Amino acid sequence: MGMHDLVIRGATIVDGTGAPGRVADLAVTGGRIAEIGLKLGAAKETIEADGLVLAPGIIDTHTHYDAQITWDPGVTPSPELGVTTTVIGNCGFTIAPCKPGDRDITMRNLTHVEGMSLVVLRNGIRWDFETFPQYLDQLERAGAVPNVAAFVGHSSVRTWVMGADATKRAATPDEIAQMGALVLEALKAGAVGFATSTAGQHNGEGGVPMPSRLADEAELRALTGALGEVGRGIFMLTKGSKTSIERLESLAAANGRPVMIAALLHNSTRPDQTFEDLRKIGAAQARGHALYGQVSCCPLTNDFTMWSPYPFEGFEAWLPAMKAQGDELKQVYADPGFRDRVRAELAVPAAVRLFNGEWDKLTLLEVARSENQHLEGQSVGALARSAGQDPLDWMLDFALSENLESIFTAVLLNSDEAAVGRMLCDPHASIALSDAGAHLTFFCDAGFGLYLLGHWVRGLGVMPLEQAVWQLSRRPAEIFGIRGRGSLGPGFAADLMMCDPATVGRGTARRGDDLPGGAPRLTTPAIGLHGVWVNGVKVADAEGAVEGRGLPGQILRDFAA
Repeated sequence: MGMHDLVIRGATIVDGTGAPGRVADLAVTGGRIAEIGLKLGAAKETIEADGLVLAPGIIDTHTHYDAQITWDPGVTPSPELGVTTTVIGNCGFTIAPCKPGDRDITMRNLTHVEGMSLVVLRNGIRWDFETFPQYLDQLERAGAVPNVAAFVGHSSVRTWVMGADATKRAATPDEIAQMGALVLEALKAGAVGFATSTAGQHNGEGGVPMPSRLADEAELRALTGALGEVGRGIFMLTKGSKTSIERLESLAAANGRPVMIAALLHNSTRPDQTFEDLRKIGAAQARGHALYGQVSCCPLTNDFTMWSPYPFEGFEAWLPAMKAQGDELKQVYADPGFRDRVRAELAVPAAVRLFNGEWDKLTLLEVARSENQHLEGQSVGALARSAGQDPLDWMLDFALSENLESIFTAVLLNSDEAAVGRMLCDPHASIALSDAGAHLTFFCDAGFGLYLLGHWVRGLGVMPLEQAVWQLSRRPAEIFGIRGRGSLGPGFAADLMMCDPATVGRGTARRGDDLPGGAPRLTTPAIGLHGVWVNGVKVADAEGAVEGRGLPGQILRDFAA
């Protein structure tokens, strides 16, 4: 027997299959797991685990690193938070394919829909590609720390074919045929699937709907039909309130391909909606159609100023504010008619909406004027009651008095822990929705997996450790057709995470300014994480990123049928 590259001794092996943890050694040779057992022989490096949990690395299936990865092959902070494989291009908000003339509008739309800085995107994105296959080739040449799988995105495909009309109208049969050819080309080049969005809050610059929201039934059937034609790949969409589970099941039935439905978050004002969606998804599975509901284990929080109040931008009545800038925006906010229209829309419950009038879950986080400091940390609901005002009026009046620079924070969805715990344990749910790479100044859920292990497993005992690890590794690998990853066993890629189950979790968010051009972002540190390996190379330890770790990740292109 030759010498192994690495042996980790005395670990509690939680292998991703859901099987009970067991104490054993694990050997790595040539980037793959060679064997698991006892007394595995000599190795160039030996690590004593002393009972720490050794699990497969986290597979994060809902990220938006498409732009960031072109300037940051480390896709920070995900690998330092236990993630060894990341799926990019979710919701169809990609940067490929993209013609040179469409780069500016693509960046402007990303700025709005995914909370990215235009300065960062202009300084950062390396445009050494136009087509989707060229984009994958560029990623492969540049390398990456984690493994990467990429969706081909509907909004980008639509913009390539239709130009400025992509956000204005339905496509013609000829345009649909051209889009279908692009999706087929991308799938053959190695896309993990096709992603889109019909969600009302997904708007580009100036409140214009993202291109995919203009697609009709014929377009959606044709583009998802490409998945059926190649016989592999997954259809992912972020569902708007007018998109039914039944309609999505009919697409799955027509193509024979799985459908991942995002974003199923618990809404306290419509408490049964998510469970009803999961029940319908379960019924579809019972009929042999592979539908899955993508749920989040994190409360959805959002820091914002009234210059860019993302939680409110799903309201049709908010459109005038999204089109306005500078002093014109202040005039919109001051207009009693605008306020009345927003109030009227708020009074009607909606199935899919970020802010639902829960003013006591909206807090004044930071004031701009020192004389207002005593108000920090109080809810808008409480402050409005003290002032004897309607909460919308109070918030807009206060923001205007501070030149719209007050910072608010909202707990929008997933705030009812009992309900979220039920959702996480639902057999038809897949836990993801980190949104890593997006909304960088609003929140950072890249550490969602560590939060699942710390808060939900250890803290609340909602599920056993083995089930949580399965949700973070083997389950997404099987749903997305990611070969040879997601489990610990001989022959599998050595994508590993070692943690202390007694302390594992994610730390408090902190603000840094390490983006291109010095722009700010929120990150969260890992707690209780002792090692992360990608294809056998250690990329993170208890202190964070390992110096000189190289770029051991692979651009994944070959997915199971």
